[in-house]
Amino acid sequence: MEIAIENNQDKVEVGEDILQTVRSVIRAVMEEENRGFDVEVSVTLADDEHIHELNRRHRGIDRPTDVLSFPMLEFDDNGDVVDDEFDRDGDEVILGDIVISMERAEAQAREYGHSLKREVAFLTAHSMLHLFGYDHVDDEEGEKLMFEKQEKVLNLLAITRG
Repeated sequence: MEIAIENNQDKVEVGEDILQTVRSVIRAVMEEENRGFDVEVSVTLADDEHIHELNRRHRGIDRPTDVLSFPMLEFDDNGDVVDDEFDRDGDEVILGDIVISMERAEAQAREYGHSLKREVAFLTAHSMLHLFGYDHVDDEEGEKLMFEKQEKVLNLLAITRG
């Protein structure tokens, strides 16, 4: 598995603990999903200005958001890849890109009363599930499933709200 992380912002201090948390969560989601292929995932830690522009350009929403997911594969309702001709980089399937606003993550951590590490872990797990084709927009069942999977991964890693 290849995980590339770029910190493209200077608003929130990002230490090795945050970077390791992102890697651990990605690995844990991969183990839980057990899809039978190895992946490459790119993660960009951004500021509100950058994620605002991406949100406007790609989703038509003119405001910052906490996390964006850019999947490279399409999955069917059974979780199988629709196109079996994966985009490959070596032996790894390029699963997609994750962009996390560190400013939003920091604000939400304060709002919810937990650590920045916990918020970044949650956003990473959430985004990884989107890369695997899970969705929650206008889908109550999908939202419940994503929440359960996110919580399972965070609990396995002992990343709690406290």
